[in-house]
Amino acid sequence: MTEAVRIPWSDGSWTHPPVAAEEQGDELVVTAAEGSDAWRETYYGFVHDSEHGLLAPFAVGTAMEVEFDAEFAEQFDQAGVFVRASAERWVKAGVEFADGLLQLGAVVTDGRSDWSVAPVPSWLGRRVLVRVSRGDDALIVRAAVDGGPLQFVRVVPFESALDAQAGPLAAAPSRPGLTVRFCAWRRTAADVSLH
Repeated sequence: MTEAVRIPWSDGSWTHPPVAAEEQGDELVVTAAEGSDAWRETYYGFVHDSEHGLLAPFAVGTAMEVEFDAEFAEQFDQAGVFVRASAERWVKAGVEFADGLLQLGAVVTDGRSDWSVAPVPSWLGRRVLVRVSRGDDALIVRAAVDGGPLQFVRVVPFESALDAQAGPLAAAPSRPGLTVRFCAWRRTAADVSLH
């Protein structure tokens, strides 16, 4: 697979259905439920298993790309790519509005969650692409804004034997009414190089 292939929205299955999901032309407009999120235990002491992930099979040697408009304004508004092997083994990668800034990062969960972010305030209100590539023993996360070059975000240990699914993610942990416009969902070849 050398060229990116668009995945129809109808090919995905929701981890938890959103309040609304409406196709508008080639785009999908998702309204997240208040309190939706994915997190396991670390620091906060709670488990949230209510994110809106639209998932399709994610094979070794492929990558998933999701594009969306980063129109966020409230604490923890988020969108990106969700990779799920089980309730206790998953990754979310993308952008999240936290502490007054848009942040680019990932949460990696293997029993318990971690979280890493870096501020990208200039990405607010712009078109964001998140790509997660699956290799033999790892995921490689990259992201870009407005069609610009992809930048490295993270390498995540992820065994090839895991049966995983991946696709668009939206969540609104702290408020009702978050709407995310997803512009594309594609499958392509995994990145072969880290650098």
